[in-house]
Amino acid sequence: MKKITLIGTGYVGLVTGACLAEMGHRVTCLDIDTEKVDSLKAGKLPFFEPGLEELVIRNTEAQRLFFTDKYSEAIPGCEVCFLALPTPSGEDGSCDISYILMAAAQLAESMDNEIVVVNKSTVPVGTGEKVRTAIKQGLTTRGVEIPFEIVSNPEFLREGSAVTDCMKPDRILLGVDSQKGEAVMKDLYTPFAIDNDPILIMDIASSELAKYASNAMLATRISFMNSLARLCEEVGANIKNVRTAMGTDPRIGPSYLSPGIGFGGSCLPKDVKALVATAEEVGLSLPILDSAIQINQTQQILFFEKILDHFGDLSGKTLAIWGLAFKPDTDDLREAPSLYLIERLLKKGATLKLYDPVAMPKAKVLLNQYEQVHFCQDEYEAAAGANAIILATEWHQFQFADFAQIGVSMKEKILFDGRNQHQKSEMEKLGFDYFCIGIQSKAAPYAHS
Repeated sequence: MKKITLIGTGYVGLVTGACLAEMGHRVTCLDIDTEKVDSLKAGKLPFFEPGLEELVIRNTEAQRLFFTDKYSEAIPGCEVCFLALPTPSGEDGSCDISYILMAAAQLAESMDNEIVVVNKSTVPVGTGEKVRTAIKQGLTTRGVEIPFEIVSNPEFLREGSAVTDCMKPDRILLGVDSQKGEAVMKDLYTPFAIDNDPILIMDIASSELAKYASNAMLATRISFMNSLARLCEEVGANIKNVRTAMGTDPRIGPSYLSPGIGFGGSCLPKDVKALVATAEEVGLSLPILDSAIQINQTQQILFFEKILDHFGDLSGKTLAIWGLAFKPDTDDLREAPSLYLIERLLKKGATLKLYDPVAMPKAKVLLNQYEQVHFCQDEYEAAAGANAIILATEWHQFQFADFAQIGVSMKEKILFDGRNQHQKSEMEKLGFDYFCIGIQSKAAPYAHS
């Protein structure tokens, strides 16, 4: 058993801390937000993540997981300290690591024994050395010498399946520059890698860059498919068929080949911009990533224009929006395409009826001031009396909604499917005008959908 501290209780910090506690370690999660810490002590999580609440409550009751807002309680005696702090985008797209460096400085004020400091946040190349410098300066100010190691251990947690990803990782990336740091981290993570050997050891700079590279590749695949979807609509091809053909090629695979209204969330948009900014700092350009960003932004605009083109005038129209979170199984609204659509639709005079299975509380905080916005109990209430449904998040329950019943309750039977969750032919059999991504509104004779 190790004594471990997680600085930061966001998605990464809280999930990692709970999973390490589940493995039997004594874990303290530190956050300077006192109100947040009090809520966590009471078993109330600041966000939705399947399976996490049960994990937190179980390990808190077992006295393996603790929460505090004081460095003086979390750091002394700590053997491994993870930095899991926000790294927001600056105005120029670069990554702001100020929260990490402030935490490193405060860590140095309280550490009293040899410690391994682990960068868990997604950070630019060179951050590890900046953390090392901040800690050294803090120790020098105190007039003490305490050995410590720096490790890069970027997270690969997907919101909606973060607990599973942490407990059963497909890879664990460790950037190290000492045998001590490598040994401590391999010992910590070996129980997570029983079924296979996903622990990858490399230098710190490569580890820092690898996380950005992975997210940039995923973003590029999505934007590539959205570009193809636009072409399909122009030439009469079906993007679903094209995707199937591509995905069966083992060199490509099916993941992240689904077109839609653009990627959102806290990772892909931010990380692609940060990688571009990193390249610019050393005099390089990454035009393929510039294009991925531009395509993603344009995709949201084109989907909105598809709605506007159909109605012409949105004033007096009531539109149901199904799904608000940027992806299913999360309540995360950061960079969610739904928010862009809501803003544009409101400006055009539409009345909106919103529903999301878990993101409604956060949506109300953001949107409660708008008189044209109405929050609904389920997708059926949202659709009742609406001129159209706009599907913005592919929650599983929307796939199996009873559209025969829904159609009866609507003013007009129209579905704008921003995630291609439904089949065009099936919706048209039910009498719906169906609009999606990458399939012409009026299909050619004998075209499959």
